[in-house]
Amino acid sequence: MSNQSAPVPVPRSVRGAGALVTLEGTVAMIFVIVLVVRGLAGADQSVVSGYGTAAWFAILGGAVLASGIALLLGHRWGRTIALLAQLLLLPVTWYVFTSHQMLWGILLGIVVLSALVLLFSASTSRWMAAGYAAPDAPSEDD
Repeated sequence: MSNQSAPVPVPRSVRGAGALVTLEGTVAMIFVIVLVVRGLAGADQSVVSGYGTAAWFAILGGAVLASGIALLLGHRWGRTIALLAQLLLLPVTWYVFTSHQMLWGILLGIVVLSALVLLFSASTSRWMAAGYAAPDAPSEDD
């Protein structure tokens, strides 16, 4: 007989959020590739540094991609990075929407708000809390 409690199964809300966040990270990494290819092809770098922007997106997009994959695999640490990314993308969504790119703003808004709802859902919160429960803590019935 083991003193360890049975592992808590990963809820669908966590896996759904993981899929959305992985999508965001993948799009960021595709953008990195496009920026590097443009730079190598000789695009004008005098106004905007394509390589610098690519490096910035590689760092942030890589972290978002890693957190999405972590959530898909059931690792709790991915939720913090995913939440931070969604909260940072909310004003980006508004900017895109009000910059005469309504379709892209709406699509990004749907992804961001859906991820936030999934990351703050009750099942996700219970799953997160289960990771911090003390194994020898007395139950409320004691």
